[in-house]
Amino acid sequence: MKHILILAIAALTCGTLAIAADAPPQLKLAEPWSPHPKTTPVTAKRGDAFAVEANGTRMSTGGWQWSYEGIEPGQTYELSIDATHEGLTVPGDELRCIAIWGKAEANKERFSAIWDFLMPETPSANAVRFTRKLVAPEGAHQLVIRSTLRWSATGKAVWQQPKVSIAKTPLVARTPVKVSVVTGGQSQRTGRKFKSIQDNIDFYGKLIEKACERDHPQLVVLPEVALQFGMDGDALDKAVPAPGPETDAFAAIARKHKVRIALGMYERNGDAVHNSVVLISPTGTIEGRYRKVHLAGGGEDCSGIMPGDGFPVFETDVARIGCNICMDSSVSESSRLVGLNGADFLLLPIMGDHRADRWTKGPPNFNEDRWRVIMRAHAIDNQLCMVVARNSTVGSCIISPKGDLLAWNDGDQEFITAVVPLDEDHRIWQGGSFRDMNWFQRRPQLYAPETDVKNLGNSK
Repeated sequence: MKHILILAIAALTCGTLAIAADAPPQLKLAEPWSPHPKTTPVTAKRGDAFAVEANGTRMSTGGWQWSYEGIEPGQTYELSIDATHEGLTVPGDELRCIAIWGKAEANKERFSAIWDFLMPETPSANAVRFTRKLVAPEGAHQLVIRSTLRWSATGKAVWQQPKVSIAKTPLVARTPVKVSVVTGGQSQRTGRKFKSIQDNIDFYGKLIEKACERDHPQLVVLPEVALQFGMDGDALDKAVPAPGPETDAFAAIARKHKVRIALGMYERNGDAVHNSVVLISPTGTIEGRYRKVHLAGGGEDCSGIMPGDGFPVFETDVARIGCNICMDSSVSESSRLVGLNGADFLLLPIMGDHRADRWTKGPPNFNEDRWRVIMRAHAIDNQLCMVVARNSTVGSCIISPKGDLLAWNDGDQEFITAVVPLDEDHRIWQGGSFRDMNWFQRRPQLYAPETDVKNLGNSK
């Protein structure tokens, strides 16, 4: 038998008395919710617990929601709710909890207010805890925490009353980061002969100094293998260790200008050589090292160069930074894993992308439209800022997580610079955070073919 129970929490009401700005929110109502009579699950209040059980059909969807008053816009709140469950196949799919900053009718799945996902944790096999630290948006004076059991004909869950409190330390927006992509102008590169690593050090070093003196960036990104680019000879013979005298020259610039430099290079690592990016900190130390995972087919992949084996993200004092290099861009997992690993920035030193070139045999022919689409899609799909440094200059760009072009080099600029906000509130039309939606819609348990080493797609 289904139970529809609405609890008015009269004992917690404050009548007409004003609630102090620093007073915790007051629970006013706990009630079952479901989007349609056919989906209504079985609900019951059991002491301090709120039970919900699927109604025997696979369309069963609903749960409990708790309404709080006394919310102050701009205030930071800590939200937490615990549940135990049984009979669920994939709890990560079947249990959801969201914070709605306004009214939410108990018989509708949609609402007009801004809302946020609460983040799930699994303290044990049959338990889940949803938590989040959030700032109440402008105009919000009410909060509804809505729990949901879905996609199960037989499962059940028992929720504890949510905990809602004013955070001891408020969330503070991170400072925007100023980024420069230093390539040199196209005319500077055309016909120029780089005979030694020192030639490249001199060329890029002067440009970094110029960018730092004019724009004062916090992060400078150089093109692919900038340390040895344009030189004759084989990568295996040109490779040098990092740190070493060659990287020390850039470390000195980093210290002088208190800037972080992403240097592309052929890196010698014992008996191996890698196509790498080393991230040099403002103190001149190497604080990050990325080795190209997907070596370019038709040459690099069978050249003796060794691929890397992961997509690390480097926690710095300005942002979380990850890297791809050139051919990595063609493999969607490369940028996806950098996003999944929590990066704010994806640095992409790159000579070119075969998807943005001609699709027939012949001399390269750069397709700017396709290039923009590829780079913007990486940024949007993985909710990070793309910082793209192209060796031939044209097409170097800085793209926001919304896909907006913050800076672009047509080939006539020695460097480009943009200020990148880190904590923009990317709300979509129905009030949710695009960044949250991007990750919460994923169902990783269905993606096994992606990691099946025998799966070659439709290349048969």
